[in-house]
Amino acid sequence: MTKTELISAVAEKAGLKKAVAEKAVNAAIEAVVEAISKGERVAIPGLGVFNIRERKARKGRNPRTGKEITIPARKVVAFSAAKSLKEALNK
Repeated sequence: MTKTELISAVAEKAGLKKAVAEKAVNAAIEAVVEAISKGERVAIPGLGVFNIRERKARKGRNPRTGKEITIPARKVVAFSAAKSLKEALNK
């Protein structure tokens, strides 16, 4: 599902015009991104939880030259699906 398809689905299910649904979807995405950027955990009941995880620096190899390189530490977003979502997938 693309963002456009999501906006259409929200508009249809909520009985909204697409322009209003687009504003709502954009606002929700923006709020989630802001919270995650601040390091906060975002839990959406029925969907799941977004967390920040730290990856340590590690050694890697340049596949072209074979030279060993250091891959720097970084933060990544992790998503854990809610139990109800997992159950819906496995019906």
